[in-house]
Amino acid sequence: MNALVATSRNFRNAARLLGLDSKLEKSLLIPFREIKVECTIPKDDGTLVSYVGFRVQHDNARGPMKGGVRYHPEVDPDEVNALAQLMTWKTAVADIPYGGAKGGIGCSPSDLSMSELERLTRVFTQKIHDLIGIHTDVPAPDM
Repeated sequence: MNALVATSRNFRNAARLLGLDSKLEKSLLIPFREIKVECTIPKDDGTLVSYVGFRVQHDNARGPMKGGVRYHPEVDPDEVNALAQLMTWKTAVADIPYGGAKGGIGCSPSDLSMSELERLTRVFTQKIHDLIGIHTDVPAPDM
């Protein structure tokens, strides 16, 4: 079972226990926005390599969305969606005035030099810059 299926199942169980209206439950499962971008960078040796990046903005009802950017070779849209959903619940339970979001780039950071990783981060940020900011969506390093 993938992360999104498990996260959604757990949310549905909690919604049922809370007696949440089915329309509200459904709306809380669907992300506000999903973004997929191609990030091409020059490696230190001059060759070009492309990576796929994702940003899922799950919910902004409580305030600007917040969530890290995960760098991992197996990052996929379902995982990023699940992690964005979990950020929404985490900020709500902690009563922090943020919504949930999450990003991911399919790469192996240990195979990249610091300058390559910086270039990749900059290209990813440039691709999504119209959709992020202190009042909308605040990306951060994944911890």
